[in-house]
This record gives sequence, C-alpha cells and structure tokens, in this order.
Amino acid sequence: MHIDPQQPIPIYFQLKTLLLDEILNGTYPPGARLPTEHELCERLGVSRTPVSRALSELANEGVILRKRRSGSFVNPHWGPRPGTEGELRVVVSDRGFEEQIELADLPAVGTNVSVVAFDDLRRALTHAVAEGLAPDLAIIDSVWVKEMSEAGFLWDLTELDAEWIAEELSPDLLTPFTAEPDEPVHAVVAEANVAGLWFHRQLLAEVDREPPATWHELVVTAQAVADRHPEISPLAMPGGSRAGETTTYCLLALLASNGATVFAEEGISLDSDATVESLRFIRSLVESGLLPAEVVGFEWDRSTRRLARGRTAMSFGGSYESSALATASGMTIEELDQIYGFVAMPAGPRGDVASVAGGMAYAVFRQSRRPQLALNLLKEAVSAKSLAQLARSTSKIPPRRSAVDLVKDENPFVAQTAEILEGAHMRPDTEMYHHVSLQLQIMLESVITSKLSPAAASVRAAEHIGAITAMRVLHTGF
Repeated sequence: MHIDPQQPIPIYFQLKTLLLDEILNGTYPPGARLPTEHELCERLGVSRTPVSRALSELANEGVILRKRRSGSFVNPHWGPRPGTEGELRVVVSDRGFEEQIELADLPAVGTNVSVVAFDDLRRALTHAVAEGLAPDLAIIDSVWVKEMSEAGFLWDLTELDAEWIAEELSPDLLTPFTAEPDEPVHAVVAEANVAGLWFHRQLLAEVDREPPATWHELVVTAQAVADRHPEISPLAMPGGSRAGETTTYCLLALLASNGATVFAEEGISLDSDATVESLRFIRSLVESGLLPAEVVGFEWDRSTRRLARGRTAMSFGGSYESSALATASGMTIEELDQIYGFVAMPAGPRGDVASVAGGMAYAVFRQSRRPQLALNLLKEAVSAKSLAQLARSTSKIPPRRSAVDLVKDENPFVAQTAEILEGAHMRPDTEMYHHVSLQLQIMLESVITSKLSPAAASVRAAEHIGAITAMRVLHTGF
C-alpha cells in the first residue's frame, strides 16, 4: 500500500481506492477487520483527516461497516463470496436470530449467515440491494417493511405461498401483526416487544408505592424515591437522537397514553393539545429534578444500565431490553422478574395506559435467486417451536399465539408483555418512517433542553413531517 502526495489525486481518494482494491483482491475478505485509523496513518505517513474521510466514504457506500469501539469491517454482503453460490445468504442482527437460523431444519440447504449490528443493518441492506447483492433472507425492523416494499425490495409472500399465510400464519398472529385478507404480506414478525415503564421492585417497595398507572402516580412515586434516595435519579429515559429509534419508541408510547397521534386520516395530527400536554409533562419532570436533562445524550441502553446499577428507580424503555438488563445486573433471564417489573405506559389526563408494539421481521428479498427456498427457511424460523425457543432465551414476545402458549407458564414476563402487546398501538405506517422518527427525536430534544417551548416544538415537528411526507398538517394545538 503506497500513497503518493505528489499526485494531483487527493490523498483520501488514493487511500479509498487502495483499500477498495485490497478488499476486491481478497487481502481483506468479507467480514475482515481493516487497520485502524491510527495504524493507517502510521503505515502511510499521512494525517488522520484523509484517512477518516476515506473510511467514512467507504462506509457510506456500504463497502465497510464501522462499529464503535470495535473498528471497521468489510461488509459481508457488499461483494460476492467465493464458493457460496449454492447457499442461502441470510443477514440477521444478533446472535439469537443466528441461532434460530442455524437450528432451522431444512435438509439439503446450506446457509451463509452474517450478523450485522442493528445500527448498521438498514444501511447495509439498502447498499446491498443497490449493488445487486441483496441476501435471500434478512431480519429487518418491522417499521422498515413499508419503505422497503414500496421500493420493490421485498417479495409479497402471498405470491410464494398464499395458503400458508392465510390458513396457518395469519390466524395465529397476535392482534397488532394481523393483516387484512387479500393484503400483501412482505414480512413475518420474528419477535415482538412493547414500550412501557421498567421499575426496580425494592426501591418502590421502600417508599410503599405500587407501579404507577397514571402520570400523577408516576410523579408522586418518583418524588417519594427522590426524597428517600437523593443520590439517585428516580426517572430515566432515552431522550434524544443519540438513542435513535428507542427514543421514538418511548415517546410514541407516552404520546399514546395521552391520546396523541402523529398521523390521522386527514393528515399530520401531531400538533395537538394532547401532544403539547405530553411534552409539557416531560419538561416538568426535568424542571422538578425527577428526570435529568442529560438524558438527551443517552445511548439507547443507558437508562437500562442505570437501572441495573441502582442509579434510577424507573425507566421508560422497551420490553426487548430484558436481556440487556439481566446481563447488566449479573443475573439470568429467569431471575429478572424477581428484581424488576415492567408495565405499560401510565395514563395521561386525556388517555389511558398505553403501549406501542415493535419487533424484527423476516423478509425475502426480490433479488433472491431461490425465493421459494428462502421462504421455506423463513417458515422454519417462525414456527411455534422456534419462536418459543427464542422467547425462552431472550424473553422477547413470540408473535404467534401458539408460541406464547408454549412458554407462558414458565415465563411470566413473556405472558405479561404478550397481554400488553394485544392492545398496543403500532408505530406510524409510512415509507418515510426513518425521517419521521428523527423529527420526533429532535422535537423531544428541543423540549428537554428548553430550546423550544412544547407548543413551538410540536408545531415545528408537525411542519417538518408534513414537508417530508407531503401530507397536510392539522394545527390543533394550543
């Protein structure tokens, strides 16, 4: 590897080209770790700026995946792998799904499974499609399904096996994931989760409080904890764009608990009295010291880690955090329910206890060379037996009633959260969801930091979402 600073070609572009050549010739095969920025600087005798730009551009183009505190790796699905022509190529987001695929009983079919971290997953898949190298089967966030199906990325599974969808799968799905008859089905949920409130049982018992069912009870309980334990923050939540979709997930549940919505049939309904009241409530928690303002900088799992260390008593979050909470607390999934509890979002003045449903789903990509085999693998992965096994190891909610029945007696947490799921709201159904989600995160940030009033933040977010979606904005707020 050699860089010539005398050439008129920018140094970053020379490095980018050299790295690309080495990836293509196999020096760095799919999944391999590249040298660090520091190593490249020392080896080539160049400054960090062009090195950082070269790696950033390769990441933006989907050639490499950059993982915080781990380094840069060649995207396993950017280029073809020699010797894998006879395998089904599968992309998943964590080890649990990898095991699910490995355990699928599909004779005479090999699988090449790659794990791509969730933060990189959407970008990696869209770049793979752009390069004509999409996997046969992949796990995606259920909220990406509309975007990817509208873009033509995904098979309508009813084209591959309408009978299985109509007679076996659809009647068995929990309520939020059922589809209307004759509607296309572009993905099948592999695990489900709900948004709500985590709480530390002992800390609430010390102040003689039950899990809060209303906003008022939440404030009273938080204040009681603060009075008894002034050294901790009684409440925590993901509060900004750094926590990404987890912030949106929790915010949507809080809005729903006060009867607020983002979309209505007539247009954008976010700018409403219910939304402004919800944002005022969050701001009042910050002003009273019950919720630290620094939550705007929290990563998605920071609130969970604080709960595990006893630095907070209650935390807005998702039921999918159970595994992370158990790990951070040094206990098993089975022991978790003894220390921590989880309930739906407490009710606001205009609403009722509420939750929002989410989950990861399997989808067959249109670029698959063997879509029928990919669907057969999908069927195995979402069988009741397979979903129940995943629930046992992660406490995530199986989206099929038959799978819930297999585990509910041995896992009270799954039984409880499955019940919450049946009445949960869905996240906004739009192909522009990724951009809508970011606007909601910015809205919350601006309120927590007092950059905007709740009313002004609601107006701005609604107008930006209207511009993004080309939908009419209904201004009904204060």
